[in-house]
Amino acid sequence: MKKTLLFMVAVLMAFTVYSQDQKGPVIEFQEKEKDFGSITQGDKVEHVFTFKNTGDGPLKIQNVAVTCGCTAPNWPKEAIAPGATGELKVVYNSAGKMGTQNPIIRIYSNASEPIEKVSLKVNVLPKGQ
Repeated sequence: MKKTLLFMVAVLMAFTVYSQDQKGPVIEFQEKEKDFGSITQGDKVEHVFTFKNTGDGPLKIQNVAVTCGCTAPNWPKEAIAPGATGELKVVYNSAGKMGTQNPIIRIYSNASEPIEKVSLKVNVLPKGQ
């Protein structure tokens, strides 16, 4: 009985240590903000945010949400393997915008931090300036 109990305790401790080492998918962006400076109203600019899955499980981006219809995201629909990289492409359309703009892009995934944010900065000038 005592040997069985010791064995069970040892197995439980080993499982606990193993499970603490497992962190699942982790999304890590090379940069979290892109500043375009000044552009003319009506211009479209785009940027690719590169990220890496630094975790130990497949990373799946479930959704990407933007703060306005002026920003269009495109992201990988397939899972990103541990150690692999992916790209989030964002296109910003300045039509109808004026002045300093700071659209925020929220990335929803199965990562250890389920919501990440990246952003754009742009100063929209009137046409003819």
